[in-house]
Amino acid sequence: MEKVLGFGGFFFRANEPVDLAAWYRDNLGIDLVPNDYETPCWKQEAGETVFAQFEKVTEYFGNQEKAFMLNFRVRDIEKMIAQLESKGVEIRRDPDSPYPNGKFAWLNDPEGNPIELWEPA
Repeated sequence: MEKVLGFGGFFFRANEPVDLAAWYRDNLGIDLVPNDYETPCWKQEAGETVFAQFEKVTEYFGNQEKAFMLNFRVRDIEKMIAQLESKGVEIRRDPDSPYPNGKFAWLNDPEGNPIELWEPA
């Protein structure tokens, strides 16, 4: 069976796409989409990607109106949390973390999209 190689992009609607793209760049270090074909897109580091389906009703995403949650791997979750909090971003820490597979924390982007930070074990 032929398989996909991985994610080539994640596309979603936004009320203010330019502002939201800048927020992701300024807070999480994700490069803006280039305006030409010569400039490379954001390249993520190699690592695990979890592709999981959840029940329609789940508390895990926080916001019940959102159909997805972005999970970003981070090298040092404590440094990332400190960086985000210094910019006024509200973080929810996992009180049971760490787990055998790593540490977790959650936040929302300015449009309420849920984000999970994951420092793999």
